[in-house]
Amino acid sequence: MADDIQPAAEPGTEGRVALIIGASGGLGAAVAHVLDRRGYRLALHYTTGADRAHKLAAELSGPSTVVQADVADWAVTQDMAGRVRAELGGISVLVNAGAVRHDGFMATQAVDDWTRTVAVNLLGTFHTCRAVLPDMMRARWGRIINVVSPAGLIGSRGQTAYSAAKAGVLGMTRSLALECGRFQITVNALSPGLMATAMTEDIPARSRATLMARTAFSRMATPDEVAQGITLLLDADYMTGQVLSIDGGMSIS
Repeated sequence: MADDIQPAAEPGTEGRVALIIGASGGLGAAVAHVLDRRGYRLALHYTTGADRAHKLAAELSGPSTVVQADVADWAVTQDMAGRVRAELGGISVLVNAGAVRHDGFMATQAVDDWTRTVAVNLLGTFHTCRAVLPDMMRARWGRIINVVSPAGLIGSRGQTAYSAAKAGVLGMTRSLALECGRFQITVNALSPGLMATAMTEDIPARSRATLMARTAFSRMATPDEVAQGITLLLDADYMTGQVLSIDGGMSIS
C-alpha cells in the first residue's frame, strides 16, 4: 500500500499543518504555542475541555481549527483527520499529547478503568498515527511525536495500565520509525516525567513529594519547559525511534 502512495509537492516549513492531540491540556497548549511561532497551521484536538481548546485557538496568531474526537474510536479518529484536511490541508506533524490515567492496584482495579486507560493511550496513539500517515507519505516528509512517561520505562506501583500503555507506545514508536524512514518521516517519543498539569493535580501531596525528590531539581516541570523539546524533534532530520526525556533526571534516579 505504501508504495502506491504518490508523492505530493513538499510545502515549506511555514504553512505546514500540525495536529495536536490533547491540545486542551497543559502540555498540548504549550506545544501549540511553539508550533504557532514557527508558522504551522494548527488543528487543536480535545476530548473534553472545549472551552480550553477554543480559548487556546483565540490566543494563536496563525490559522487554526478546533476538533473533538474520542481517539479510542478508529472511525471517529478517521473522521477527525478528514475534517482537518478539509479545513487546513494535509497533515505533516502529529503530536500525541493527550492521555488519561486511572491509577489503582491491579488486584482491585476496575476492569473498565484498566481497559479504558490502554484504549486511549495505546490504541488512540495507533489510531492517530494510522490516520495521518498517508498524508506524510505522499508529502515524503513528516514528524510524529508521541508523548510517553517514565512509567513506560520503569516500574510504577499502582499504574500497571498506564505503564503498559506507555511501554506499548514506546515499542510502536521504534517500530514505526523503521517503517517510515524511507519517506523522510521521523517518529520519536517525548517523555516529560512529573509535570504540573491538570492530570497530576489528583496525586496525593505525599506521593508528589516522593516523585519530586527523584528529580535533580526537586520540583515538577512546567509544560513550557517540556515543550522546548518539540523544536529539536521537529528539526532533527536524522533522529528517529528515540526517546527524548525532559524529566529532571527522574528516569535515571
